[in-house]
Amino acid sequence: MNARIEELTKKINHYNQRYYQDAVSEVSDYDFDKLLAELITLENQYPQFKQADSPTQRVGGGITKSFDTIQHRYPMLSLSNTYNEQEILDWDERIRKTLGEESYEFVCEIKFDGISLSMTYENSILKQALTRGDGTKGDDITNNVKTIRTLPLSINNYQLSITNDSKNTHHSFEVRGEGFMPITSFNRLNQEREEMGENLLANPRNAASGAFKMQDSAEVAKRGLDCYVYQFLSEDDIFETHEQSLIAIKQAGFQVSDSWRKVKTIEEVIAYIKEWEQKRHTLPCATDGIVIKINNYKQREELGFTSKSPRWAIAYKYKAESKSTLLKSVTFQVGRTGAVTPVAELEPIELAQTMVKRATLHNADEIERLGLCLGDYVFVEKAGEIIPKITGVDENRRQTTDDRQQILFIENCPACGTLLVRKEGEAAYYCTNEKDCPPQVKGKIEHFIQRKAMNIDSLGEGKLELLFDKGLVKNIADLYDLKYEQLLGLEKTTIDEAGKERKTSFKEKTVQNILEGIEKSKEQPFSKVLFSIGIRFVGETTAEKLAAYFKNMDTLLQADFEALRQVPDVGEKVAQSFIAFFAESENIEILNRLKAVGLQFEASGLVVEQESNNLEGKTFLYTGTFSNFTREELEAKIEANGGKLLSGVSKKLNFLIVGDGAGPSKLQKAEQLGVKMINEEEFSQMVN
Repeated sequence: MNARIEELTKKINHYNQRYYQDAVSEVSDYDFDKLLAELITLENQYPQFKQADSPTQRVGGGITKSFDTIQHRYPMLSLSNTYNEQEILDWDERIRKTLGEESYEFVCEIKFDGISLSMTYENSILKQALTRGDGTKGDDITNNVKTIRTLPLSINNYQLSITNDSKNTHHSFEVRGEGFMPITSFNRLNQEREEMGENLLANPRNAASGAFKMQDSAEVAKRGLDCYVYQFLSEDDIFETHEQSLIAIKQAGFQVSDSWRKVKTIEEVIAYIKEWEQKRHTLPCATDGIVIKINNYKQREELGFTSKSPRWAIAYKYKAESKSTLLKSVTFQVGRTGAVTPVAELEPIELAQTMVKRATLHNADEIERLGLCLGDYVFVEKAGEIIPKITGVDENRRQTTDDRQQILFIENCPACGTLLVRKEGEAAYYCTNEKDCPPQVKGKIEHFIQRKAMNIDSLGEGKLELLFDKGLVKNIADLYDLKYEQLLGLEKTTIDEAGKERKTSFKEKTVQNILEGIEKSKEQPFSKVLFSIGIRFVGETTAEKLAAYFKNMDTLLQADFEALRQVPDVGEKVAQSFIAFFAESENIEILNRLKAVGLQFEASGLVVEQESNNLEGKTFLYTGTFSNFTREELEAKIEANGGKLLSGVSKKLNFLIVGDGAGPSKLQKAEQLGVKMINEEEFSQMVN
């Protein structure tokens, strides 16, 4: 098995390299997923053969209880910032005075807005990844950084070939880069939060910073983080210039942004700054400026450092673009969970190369905080230069007090007229008419068919709206009752915001694709089904944890509040929402219809190879986190040695395995029932 694990590791790493660095797909997604699934299975069965650069680390799974603080081998100093051209010219003059008659060159790079990362490679393997921290010491977030798919876990064909020195094959070196959340990932995450009635994240930088410090690397993997590498460091003088290092580390498989440029004069530096002021908005991540560096390393040594920053580099920061425009009106939108969101309708204005007509106002508290009135002129920025945001009122253009009309949050649902409610401790107002409020009903169906849920990609928003308007689909279960003759020939013409006609029609091929997509969705695993049915506060990750814990829908439906709370990361709000959802007879009826048509209502886990009968006849439950096991590994270990995992503390439970951060309710109940509590080491002794 060792040879097969090694073969799969090399093959999958090669496919990843070709896809993420060269934009070439050598295998289909299906074949790639099959190889990865085989590797995961083998590594679970034979963990002693897992490779140091195994691609399974990309999906995470380890729990980090705390992040160790580690000394940087090379200090990560901050750069001096400037906001105007004159200070750039003054910096160039200081360099000229120090270097005298020597000629020098600059390298200009985009300043990406994320968090600084330092990655150490030893014997061609990624060994450690640290945050910048205070510049002297940073937090060890290696497991989380390994989830970045564009970052090589190993440099098998070490191509830092400037020196043509074969000894460099096992060189120890460090690369630095900017970890960031791509704009697409950020927008997706905020859309999910808005659907769940949660506050939106302010900008991609904050979102990335929070994601990199999550304790569960499996959750980090789902955030779609990325990294641009911009610096190489080692004890050896491998390169003479920064330009050479950038070319070489890109050849070695690191993702280096193509936006950098070597220039010879300070005038060219300023031209680069102006060129990218608007052009940077076309990049896949947030940016906030330009970094200018001296190209030659020996000249850098001569220029040296101040106590806080290098003299050979400087950062030019772009000012956030803010413009004043008219607030024409405020409309209110209803999401699938019933949350009502106020939206500012603006006189169109260009920001960051896009026309902005609308901006979310989030909730009633935000309207009150800003003190908005109809007819106000408001300042609009793009938060993180991504999301339009109203930052304040333009007092110089404000109406007289007598003419001002205060904006009041509506009392009734704009779609169905139901009285809105606001639960204690929540920011949003909700429409409670979830069964008949059209936006909620359509929103639930849209959520059900999305890629991350049932993945019925043959049904888009327009097609679904047509089915809804024709009365063919009133809930998610109705999708599975659709017939060919019902769909063929359906048509609808609508007018979009630009005034153009948009025609939706169901021809023979369209109908076939829709029905095939619906049929294929029956193959989606139990966790996807659980996520797709749209229980409030039950996101993708929570659905996975519930499915893994209870194994099937029947057991899950029998769980009471306390049993649900015993699932890792399931809080009171989620448990209450889950119980309330299934207290509705209509939801149970829909669930039964979905089960009848063949959706997966049982988790299909990995086949576990039997190791021993040491735990036969014994029942177990765990709480907290562990040093040597992930939750999945602990469950597999119990099963592989003949034990049985229970879903809650009861008289049938023999052993409660207690880790760090154990749930107090479980401990208290176990003590009351006389259940024996053991630690991780004692469990391992029982197994062995």
